[in-house]
Amino acid sequence: MRIAFLGDIMGRTGREAVIERLPQLRRDLRLDFVVVNVENAAGGFGVTRTICDDVLAAGADCLTTGNHAYDQKNDVDHFDDERRLLRPANFPPSNPGRGAGMYPLPDGRMVLVVQVHGQRFMNPMDDMVPALERALSDVKMGREADAIVVDVHAEATSEKYSVGHYLDGRVSLVVGTHTHVPTADVQVFPGGTAFQADAGMCGDYDSVIGMDKGVILEGFVSKMRGPRMQPASGPATVCGIVVETDDRTGLALRAAPLRVGGRLAEALPAF
Repeated sequence: MRIAFLGDIMGRTGREAVIERLPQLRRDLRLDFVVVNVENAAGGFGVTRTICDDVLAAGADCLTTGNHAYDQKNDVDHFDDERRLLRPANFPPSNPGRGAGMYPLPDGRMVLVVQVHGQRFMNPMDDMVPALERALSDVKMGREADAIVVDVHAEATSEKYSVGHYLDGRVSLVVGTHTHVPTADVQVFPGGTAFQADAGMCGDYDSVIGMDKGVILEGFVSKMRGPRMQPASGPATVCGIVVETDDRTGLALRAAPLRVGGRLAEALPAF
């Protein structure tokens, strides 16, 4: 199975790039399943029902979010309505939505997607480990699921690596989101789990992690609160990771970074 995970969509330029490029990426890379993080897709803060519909229509199979999940207050109920839209599993259980979902491919294969939220340097949140164990307790790769993808939405690289090693051999891919900078550490761990500490954002990299650099620099120099931050509006780079898994075990055979468009050097899987 070939799985692509695209990092945080950042604002209009990021979502337009994903919507434009995803259909061709699915064809050219022969992708079976695509996960896209959309937590910054609506002006940098949250996601709307319409944006979810547009990204799904472009070819995404599942959408993850993060700490900005509920920023668009008028569309919070969409987390209950759309089963392909996830929020972190270690959010309070009373929150709208779900933290894991099992999704069928047209050929009958099944993919489980789980998202958790980091604790270090983030808003207070429940421990990730019990949330992961609850999501994985009744699912074994090669039996109930043909592949398992885990999105770790976290600030600390150490947390993301800890989750990756903890789940090595139990899931197909552990990938980090939230920091908006693609890390050069795409690999397959010894137990067969693919890993990248951060997939990077789908947005304009002539910016400060996706936000207009002028506003950010004004506050950086003056140390005073300035105008509301706005996403940068230049050409976007679509960033992520592509993984090929063993259809028998669900473990990763190989993994490679994905970067197309915008300012960053292009990277496409050789497989």
